[in-house]
Amino acid sequence: MKAPKVIVDADACPVKAEIVKAAGFYRIAVWMVASFDHHLSPREGVRVIQVDRSDQSVDLYIANHISPNDVLVTQDFGLATIGLAKQAVVMSNRGQIYSDRTIDFLLERRHEQSKKRRAGKHTKGPKPFTDDDRERFLQTLTKLLENLQENGSI
Repeated sequence: MKAPKVIVDADACPVKAEIVKAAGFYRIAVWMVASFDHHLSPREGVRVIQVDRSDQSVDLYIANHISPNDVLVTQDFGLATIGLAKQAVVMSNRGQIYSDRTIDFLLERRHEQSKKRRAGKHTKGPKPFTDDDRERFLQTLTKLLENLQENGSI
């Protein structure tokens, strides 16, 4: 079994620095995948992968390269579903670990919100990202990587 990596849907990810910090501590590779519209600087332990501007290019690249036990960081529920199907550990940039049960609920809620918007109703967007969200994410990722290390996956 090959060593897991942290794959980041990096186009709009607000916790890139936290991912690099935690992964560096556990010596796990990080892949930052983003479109050419986003400038990402390579760092030690970080592979920067840039794809074309198409709205699904990042998702397709990740879907084609993710492996079991990889850690996927995304706020895209569709990509999260693909990661779960490929037996990756999937988490949001707010530190929520997705499971088959939670992703089904989130997809259903997204569908209902979309129907309301099409019917002309105003729906709320996501809450602003806070320092507490950033700290929760770092704690969750650190615990997750620690568990992978203890289980011999890293």
